[in-house]
This record gives sequence, C-alpha cells and structure tokens, in this order.
Amino acid sequence: MKTPRYLVPYDYMADPAVHIFNGKLYIYPSHDRESGISENDNGDHFDMKDYHVFSMDSIDGQVTDHGVVLDTKDIPWAGRQLWDCDVAHKDGKYYMYFPLKDKNDIFRIGVAIADKPEGPFIPQSDPIRGSYSIDPAIWEEAGEYYMYFGGLWGGQLQRYRNNKALECAAFPADHEPAIPARVVKLSKDMLQFAEEPRPIIIHDKDGQPLTAGDNERRFFEASWIHKHNGKYYFSYSTGDTHKLCYAVGDNPYGPFIYQGVILTPVVGWTTHHAIVEFKGKWYLFHHDSVPSGGRTWLRSLKVVELEYNADGSIKTIEGTENNEQQLNS
Repeated sequence: MKTPRYLVPYDYMADPAVHIFNGKLYIYPSHDRESGISENDNGDHFDMKDYHVFSMDSIDGQVTDHGVVLDTKDIPWAGRQLWDCDVAHKDGKYYMYFPLKDKNDIFRIGVAIADKPEGPFIPQSDPIRGSYSIDPAIWEEAGEYYMYFGGLWGGQLQRYRNNKALECAAFPADHEPAIPARVVKLSKDMLQFAEEPRPIIIHDKDGQPLTAGDNERRFFEASWIHKHNGKYYFSYSTGDTHKLCYAVGDNPYGPFIYQGVILTPVVGWTTHHAIVEFKGKWYLFHHDSVPSGGRTWLRSLKVVELEYNADGSIKTIEGTENNEQQLNS
C-alpha cells in the first residue's frame, strides 16, 4: 500500500490508536464534531463527546464500524472533550484509557473496561489518581503495561512539574530543555499508576536534551511507542510545526535519541498517529483535513505503508500539505 487510504469517509475521526486483537486490526480514534466555538490554542473548537471502534480483517478490506462504545454522558466525572484514547488487553479484558476534562475543565485520564475489543466500554467511577494531561498510549512487554502521555497547550502539560500542578502554566525558555512527555507503569489491576510518572527525555545525537525552542524536533503531543529489531521507537507530534518525528532507545523509559521525521506536515493543524505491524508489513495510521476542505477540527482517518531503511531508520512519508500546495499552484 503505497497510496494512502481514507478509512471512514462518512464521518470525521482522528487521533487513531491501533492494535491487533484476535487477528484483526482495531482502530480507536477520537470523534471530531463541531462545537460552535472559534478555533483556539486550547482546542475549544473540538466537541468530542464519544468514541467509535473500527475493525479490519485486511489493510485494504472493509472497515467495520462498531458504533458508539463510550459517551461522556455515561462517565460520572465527565466535564467535556474526549480526546485521544488507547486500549490494552489483559486476562480477557480490554481496558480503554481516555483523557477527559473533569467538571473543573482539567484533563484527567480515565479507564473503561470491556469484554470484547469492540466494546462497549464501561467507565470507572473516577479517573486514575494522579493522572493529568492527554494522549495516553499503552505499551505491553513481559506482562507489564506502560502508559505514555502528555500534550502541550490545550493538553495542559505545561501546568505540571514533577507531577504536581503549578499555580500558573509555565513554559521553559527557548534554550532550556523542552517539556517532556511522561511514561508510567500501570498497576497489576490496570486501573491505577504503579509509580510516579517519569519524563521521557529526547536527546540529540550529541547527547544534549532537545530544547523548548527547537520546535522542529521537540515533543508536543501524540506519544506512540513500537519496537523494531530490538529497539524502542518513541514517536510523537511536534504540534505547531506539524511533523511526526521519532527517537530511538534501548528500553521503555528511554532516554531516546532523536532520529528524524516520519511524516511531513499534513493539511490541518494537528498530526497524530499509530504505527503497527500487520501481516508482515508496517503501517502508519494518521489523519488529515483534506476531506473537510482543510478545516483543522474536522479530520479524517487514513493509513499508508511505513518502510524502514537497512540501518533501521524510517523512510520519511510525504504529508498532504505539499501535495495540496502543488495541486493549487
């Protein structure tokens, strides 16, 4: 599959998390809806009140929509805005981790449980203790489960230092180390953190941490982790510079060394993704706003094959932004 494929042409879905359960691909996206609020850096234009689940038997086959599997009206502590989620499987149960603003408009991360990968998911009565920010992504290894999370600006990560809330949001100076994503091991029951979240430090190839002013490379949001040839690939969005980048490390906690760009900018402000191996090939699931005419809060799911070079580096994929510029020039 060299040509990207749109997966849900009849609705606006974004921020895909993708896993293989029972031999099928399952896609867990956010659901873009109009809020009626003008676009702003806090993301108030996103009115995302529910999740659908989609499945595929093959990468070019039919996409099955399993319908709404979780809705804010069913979550006891809900305020608004279900952003990007992820799902893990353990001991016959499926655990959905979702960011949601509570009644004080603060993002927390909740858990919902299902008996099947397609749901429906039943939420716990409270969010995970000590959780904050957005974009949970789950990695399982040797029976342990790790959550990667965090996002700047509307994702509220700048409101925290050392897992404690600040009185006022604070950004580092351009020359100071960038605000990092977080990683935390989950408890055995999958419902809480088993430890204090740790920073994911990304270094350049000289061993220096990426700085806050290096917005072509520093972390902004959209953590994802996968493993290839024994190495851990931590991938993420640079946010305001609209790239998907990646860094490589030797263990799930890092540190990670910056390597390059996976995907150049797409049409639409945000970039968010999942990387998965399926039937011997690797795929990048992501989104853009081409079908909605470039309206950044109405995004559409797509998938394209991802390839590696012989040295393990990822071949850069051209996003839709340049293609659109070429078509319109």
